[in-house]
Amino acid sequence: MASPLDRTDGPTGSVVARLDRPRSDERTRLAVVADPHLSTEASGTSKLFERTEEHVAAAVADAAERDADALLSVGDITKDGEPWNFDRFDELIADLDVPFYSVPGNHDVPKAGYDHENLPMAAFAERYTPDGQGFPFHVAVGGIDVIGVNTAGTEEWLYDSHAGTVPEEQLAELDDLLAAAETPLVLAHHNLPAMSEQVHDHRDLAEPDMFVPPEMDDPEPFVETLERHDTPLLLTGHLHMPSAAEQGSVRELMMPTTCSFPQGYCLVDVGPEGTEVRFVPVADFDGMVVGHRERSTDSVTARGLTAMAAARLAQFPLVEE
Repeated sequence: MASPLDRTDGPTGSVVARLDRPRSDERTRLAVVADPHLSTEASGTSKLFERTEEHVAAAVADAAERDADALLSVGDITKDGEPWNFDRFDELIADLDVPFYSVPGNHDVPKAGYDHENLPMAAFAERYTPDGQGFPFHVAVGGIDVIGVNTAGTEEWLYDSHAGTVPEEQLAELDDLLAAAETPLVLAHHNLPAMSEQVHDHRDLAEPDMFVPPEMDDPEPFVETLERHDTPLLLTGHLHMPSAAEQGSVRELMMPTTCSFPQGYCLVDVGPEGTEVRFVPVADFDGMVVGHRERSTDSVTARGLTAMAAARLAQFPLVEE
């Protein structure tokens, strides 16, 4: 298929959002991947499992060329928390010259019904949090205070559910980290209610039979903590599409997935003028067409989420402050 678009000498991706905050005197670029669902053995489904390694490799290689100061993930690194898939992911990022940090997604943590041993959450924290801090974590990247929260669970909590929550002990630590942060940017996997409500709205408008993916349980204490410290930006994943929402005073941007339509990652540039977020595809035009076909025909829910993703791509930038 001949591509109708040639971006060879064009700008890096498409603008998702231009935000007044966060701001930093030190220009900082963060590359953010969401929901890679990397699998070395599975194939098929709308997640294009057989292409997940290729998509992760493309994102990592592109981010390295864009002089990112860190590579971040908002979770669901693996298909379902398999240790061998984490090992393969680590091989794909091994040559990065910048640090990688991640929060877990609901498919990274142990869940009832899996027929394999998951990577323990202690091992996840040792690999993917700064100096093995655990959650919540804090690390300074350029002029940004990156703070990561585990909304997905462990062997002890949310084992029987793919919903999200932030336990009290994490909230207390998060409160302290936000109080000390000058320019916080928070990472979490699950979405705040205002973002989840977009799925409800789309279901009511266009897809009455679609299933609403797992949401956060008792999100109010988490939202109140973010608001109390005037947190300028929360980055999430989970629903496999770019989108924007406001929950009270908290701005949430949902990062697109690398695995399924619209296959891509985001560059987050923070400077004195504010923050610009760009979407960078990790598949060529033909691959994007395949991704759209596979996701839109996978199920009623996948069809609805694909339509939501396509509508948001058509409306870039989603925020212009």
